[in-house]
Amino acid sequence: MAINYENLMASKATGQEFEYGDRETMLYALGVGFGRDPMNAKELPFVYEKGLKTLPTQATVIAWGAGGMRDSGINYLLVVHGEQKLTLHKPLPMAAKISVDSGVIGAWDKGKDKGAIIVTESVIKERTTGDKLCTLQSTIFARGDGGFGGPREGAPEPHKIPDRKPDLTVEADTRPDQALLYRLSGDRNPLHSDPDFAKAAGFPRPILHGLCTYGTTCRAIVSSSVCDYDPTKITGFDVRFSSPVFPGETISVDLWKDGNIVSFRARVAARDVTVINNGKCTLKA
Repeated sequence: MAINYENLMASKATGQEFEYGDRETMLYALGVGFGRDPMNAKELPFVYEKGLKTLPTQATVIAWGAGGMRDSGINYLLVVHGEQKLTLHKPLPMAAKISVDSGVIGAWDKGKDKGAIIVTESVIKERTTGDKLCTLQSTIFARGDGGFGGPREGAPEPHKIPDRKPDLTVEADTRPDQALLYRLSGDRNPLHSDPDFAKAAGFPRPILHGLCTYGTTCRAIVSSSVCDYDPTKITGFDVRFSSPVFPGETISVDLWKDGNIVSFRARVAARDVTVINNGKCTLKA
């Protein structure tokens, strides 16, 4: 079934209800690499309920399963996650009951055999107050769905990385079992856990979730001198995914700071590959 542009743009789901608590908050932090050293007094608050802190990128899992693209005609077997954007309207609490409105806000036809770009948006609110917590925008590249007749021009442009040497580079390790831990926050795609499934998909072994790499780069920035372990300094976190990480690899995060904008790029130096590009971390002004 091919994409119907009008039906796709009308896709939405409103008032979806979720909740999470301190257990989910600590599990997410462990899943993106906090808590390696239980004696590290600056990291402990992310994985211990005493003064618990919430990593901003946890926003991507607190409403796991929310969506509004059912019966869209998209061939999900050929879909890859292209970009992830996050805007925080207030610091993410360590526990909350939430309501989510989701839908498609844009779709661009790259041409037959060239795929399609589709952008979805989820607005997450506190259920008790109605206050906005955060807005998520996710861009997918639907490789098998080009030629559906949608607009060709106007797709979002990626953030540009400064043309100079990085101001700072932060190393962020991952464990061989990182994907097995991260998947407990919601994404149980066997591509990240089943060796046979991964081989059938063309990988030598399971790969790390893209959103785990996303969270790991946020961990690197939060733990750097940019934030000094204060996650509330971050009000936005946008990336473009470019290549997968294998659990156990070390991610090198290059940072460029210009005012309240931190541009970043993430690499696996051991394989000389960029895994996240066009990163933009917005700090409180």
